[in-house]
Amino acid sequence: MTKKKLRLKSSAKKPLLVIGIIILVLILILFFYFNRIGELKNLGYSESAAKNIIFKFKYSYVIGIGKNKTLNAAFESDNYKEENLDCYAKIDYENQKHLISNINKLLDKGYNVNEVSLIISKGDDESVSDFTKRDKVKYIEEFLSVDYAKLENLDRYVAYKEKENDDAETTVLYVNMDFDKEDYVDPIVIDDFDDYVLVNKHRQLSGDYIPDDLVTIDDEYVKADEEIEIERNVAKAFYDMAKAASKEGMELMVSSGYRSYADQEEITNTYLELYGQNYVDNYVAKPGFSEHQTAMSLDIASKSVDTFVESNEYSWMMDNAYKYGFILRYPKSKEDITGYKCEAWHYRYVGKEIAEYIHNNNITYDEYYVMFLDD
Repeated sequence: MTKKKLRLKSSAKKPLLVIGIIILVLILILFFYFNRIGELKNLGYSESAAKNIIFKFKYSYVIGIGKNKTLNAAFESDNYKEENLDCYAKIDYENQKHLISNINKLLDKGYNVNEVSLIISKGDDESVSDFTKRDKVKYIEEFLSVDYAKLENLDRYVAYKEKENDDAETTVLYVNMDFDKEDYVDPIVIDDFDDYVLVNKHRQLSGDYIPDDLVTIDDEYVKADEEIEIERNVAKAFYDMAKAASKEGMELMVSSGYRSYADQEEITNTYLELYGQNYVDNYVAKPGFSEHQTAMSLDIASKSVDTFVESNEYSWMMDNAYKYGFILRYPKSKEDITGYKCEAWHYRYVGKEIAEYIHNNNITYDEYYVMFLDD
């Protein structure tokens, strides 16, 4: 018997050919799709953003822009608007929940991309969201261009400048230090304590705050016959400084260190009875507003001279304290900034890097904190 070969009729070949072509096209499409997804992910875009970029036919546009966090957020967001695409690419990214929604609202109000970048960079998600509910305001770039400006303080900047006629940078600095408020009125209550905490007439510690790592200053360095406690790292820095001073014939002592809220309350009442309210306002912090409660400050004394400012130790401290991380907290030239008359004996530990910057730039810790630490 001879075997018969099976042959497809020409009418059956065409559908199979079409199916084959469709499958090939699908394979090619999937290849290009996943290839482009991979390219976008390699650029830093998330998978969900990459998919939307392709589905919205913006692959070439995004490749031309390159890595861009704001674009990534836009393509991830349900609030993406095609008409704002070019703006998204030019606006600096901030990690905020309602970033794209807020950008859209600000653009709709007529802010340009530079103004939008400033607004979202100077506030958190909540303050920016609140700001978008306002009518368009002026003075955005004048004040928010200052590095340490805060969106939440914008109205205060405007009011302060109108009153004092200072330049924008000074206005932002002073308002951030609460100079537009009365001393001790509506203070910031500090609930997130760290070694760089700022305590002054506008920033208050609670009555029950006690530092964690207190140590007792060695008796040989204590001016009076009493026990003085201080934070451990501050004590170590003081010992290093005192030993260096002794090599040059200086004898540094400590007359005061950590004081509790109750201790400061007692001191305030004593000075109030002895010298009156004006003296207390200029020289004595109210309870909760004293740096001594942080255990980061020391009152330095000379072993041989009772009036510290008249001692050689005082001159040595002025030239060398910053090398060991200490700053004169209330200098004479800055009384209008600190809110206190000069205290030649009161030194605050801030670490060597910060102390050197403050020393070299002749600023106070209040100013440094506002410019670099207050977020």
